[in-house]
Amino acid sequence: MGNGDRPADEPDDGADAESRHDFWAEAVADGIEARDPDEPIVIKGGVSPSGVAHLGNFNEIMRGYFVAAVLRDRGFEVRQVFTSDDRDPLRKLPRKLADPDGNIVGLGDVDAGALGRNLGKPYTDIPDPFGESESYAAHFASLLEADAERLGVPVEMVSNTELYRDGTFEPVVEHVLERVDDAREVLGTYQSKVDDEYVPFNPICANCGTVTETVTDIDLDAGTVDYVCTDMTAGGDTIEGCGFEGTATFREGKLPWRFEWPAQWQVLGVDFEPFGKDHAEGSWPSGQEIAREVLGIDPPVPMTYEWFTLNGEALSSSAGNVVTVPEILELLEPDVLRYFFALDPRRARDLDLSRLDQLVDDFDRFERAYFGDVDDEAITAFAERAYPYVVSEVREERIRLPYTFAAVLGMTDDRDLRLEMARNEGYVDDDAPEWAIEGALERVDRARAWAERMDNAYNYRIQETLPEVEFDGDVAAALEDLAEFVAAGHDGEAIQGEMYETARRHGVEVSEFFEAGYLLFFDQPQGPRLGEFLGELDSEFVVRRLRRMG
Repeated sequence: MGNGDRPADEPDDGADAESRHDFWAEAVADGIEARDPDEPIVIKGGVSPSGVAHLGNFNEIMRGYFVAAVLRDRGFEVRQVFTSDDRDPLRKLPRKLADPDGNIVGLGDVDAGALGRNLGKPYTDIPDPFGESESYAAHFASLLEADAERLGVPVEMVSNTELYRDGTFEPVVEHVLERVDDAREVLGTYQSKVDDEYVPFNPICANCGTVTETVTDIDLDAGTVDYVCTDMTAGGDTIEGCGFEGTATFREGKLPWRFEWPAQWQVLGVDFEPFGKDHAEGSWPSGQEIAREVLGIDPPVPMTYEWFTLNGEALSSSAGNVVTVPEILELLEPDVLRYFFALDPRRARDLDLSRLDQLVDDFDRFERAYFGDVDDEAITAFAERAYPYVVSEVREERIRLPYTFAAVLGMTDDRDLRLEMARNEGYVDDDAPEWAIEGALERVDRARAWAERMDNAYNYRIQETLPEVEFDGDVAAALEDLAEFVAAGHDGEAIQGEMYETARRHGVEVSEFFEAGYLLFFDQPQGPRLGEFLGELDSEFVVRRLRRMG
């Protein structure tokens, strides 16, 4: 809950977390610890495998990770689990999927029929459209598990289908159906469609394999329900039932979501679960009441987090506005991504891929603050508490190149030239350990990938050898003057201004002079703001190139 004082059924919005702790996960840990939980403490998240396994699905894993890490530091044994709600039915075809490597693809790139022929069936009964995993659900879960490994999060994936199949859910299903009148009364305050015929159990049709919602009789002694396979409404569309009449055991179906969620709390012994604000306004109020009034258990400590947007728009698999963990890790170090999730979960944030340089700059400042190099009490206090959980290992000798400077270095594949420029700019000392140098240069590859993906001002390639170009006398003289100006140690802004003045002094058209510079460095007639760019490069290299010496 985040503070130990808030009623257990009220989601924590973190309103007083900062008055208690400088890192929100410590405040949440207080609320869990105040309940005197049995060990292992269980932290849970969950998702229905309905589309692309994208970065938004990772919210609950990362929120839970930080709380788990704090509790482990306090000496508690912690089990972090993540449920795949994979007995849910596929209600509509996603427009995008993620392949086994996490790359986003369209339905045209896979066996879309494997999905289309199985609408209404549980995800675990649907073939993997990529033909590699045992089911679509297993494919989705493997992606999330791989993502957790990439970020060093020790999370245990749990399949709802397996919990039904092995009988773990069976006593809870029996209890709910035994108290079906109480279940109807509680749910009726949240859903208008609940009537005297409503039964909170959805059998799987033995004939067509779809999940059906029409139960006609309950036999508690036999542990079965009778059902009719009727139509299912999904997002305004209808998935037709086959009309089959049959009998299903309590293992051959599923609880509706509003009952299944608190059932998970009971069978897994959940102590804490973060969730998005959509659940806070929807299934959390009913879930905590079902937990108390129907199941006779206390709900876990909750925490509501704000969704983040991607490039200013809501994450949406159907609209294609998603990014996967492997995709983002091509652009950012894992430490930076963990930092993004370590920020206050109460605040809505936008992950703007075009401005990743700002996020990286913020992380670098956060890191420097931990080592006492930032004169900002709030940032330093946050860093002192959160930083050890953000990085895989605390090492003060790390070298972080500014992201945009790394993007400049990415304009060449020459490792020696990259390192020379980094040394000349003062980012790498002569006695820097080799591991720190390699770590610094890894950012260059990511910044290069960012420049290419965004096709921004850094998406150019420095010609490692002198292009075959010739200039008339006035231009050559102007280039020589500019070389002397650069050699004198001026910065990029000054070089930019001097290029205009140099062109005018030699009677050269400004556009012609800039084109000459672009040809020398990029072998093309245009590029980034040239003067500022040259200021980022190694000055000796720039002088040699302006003098056409290599």
